Amino acid sequence: MTDETRELFGRHNGILKTSELHDAGYHYQKIQALCEANEIEPIRRGYYRYIDENSYSDIPVLAALFPDGVLCLESALDYYGYVDRTPSAWHIAVEGTTARTRFNVDCVRVKPHFVVAAKFLVGMETVEIDGCRIRIYNRERTMCDLLSHRNKVDAETYAKAVQRYVDDPEKDVARLMKYAKRLHVERKAREVLGAWL
Repeated sequence: MTDETRELFGRHNGILKTSELHDAGYHYQKIQALCEANEIEPIRRGYYRYIDENSYSDIPVLAALFPDGVLCLESALDYYGYVDRTPSAWHIAVEGTTARTRFNVDCVRVKPHFVVAAKFLVGMETVEIDGCRIRIYNRERTMCDLLSHRNKVDAETYAKAVQRYVDDPEKDVARLMKYAKRLHVERKAREVLGAWL
């Protein structure tokens, strides 16, 4: 059963819903037997993760539980190498109408950021992390969010992230200013980044 189960979960980044397991012929007793054999584990009601060396990455869990989410703020800063310290929780942007209870999960620490629909898609891209495709805000959107939430980030992290963006050869200043205008942080962007850009 191990090879068959590994292959099945492998086709879904190591995470399956109970309904998907049922569709593949895995019913209650079989699922329970796999849990008792430590081949799979429940990560949330209705979701199971295959246990192997790849099951220590949070990315497949985030992609499965929050397919509508976007990595943002400190998680995006970490991805772009703008901070040295890995955040203690995954920062995920979701639309403002999203139910708050979705984020009460034990298997991964998530800090949700509720964003109005008009701003939600600005700067969203898809990247591959740990072999899994996941959505993230690009560098420019991340900097606009940093400027907007200046009071929620410690001074050292803020200063380091700004300087690393300035030094980043992949930055796009024109796009930054376009986003800053759309996200109402244009004045802050000119004040903070103007001297370098």
